[in-house]
Amino acid sequence: MPRSVKKGPWIDKGIRKMVARVRAGGQRPQVIRTWSRRSTITPEMVGLTFGVHNGKRHIPIYVTENMVGHKLGEFAPTRTFKGHSGTKAEKAEKTTKVSGPTSAPAPAA
Repeated sequence: MPRSVKKGPWIDKGIRKMVARVRAGGQRPQVIRTWSRRSTITPEMVGLTFGVHNGKRHIPIYVTENMVGHKLGEFAPTRTFKGHSGTKAEKAEKTTKVSGPTSAPAPAA
């Protein structure tokens, strides 16, 4: 269930201060680094770039209008999928390449 409208979205204090400082015309860092993946993206954050920590490094994320209401962590995956060892389709494809196409021999004239 989403958070109560009365309470408003949860945003880390450090992020809130940095966004307010940037919007006030103060210093503008290229990337606002954060470890707070649980912070909700608000309309004030649109157009800024956040470095969201994925457990290993900071992933740069440029916030657009479509991201408002989502969490910062949704856009910085923590796991990488390398793929399974092989699928049945790949194995079948490899066997047909090795043996060549299976067609009937041409009739003798």
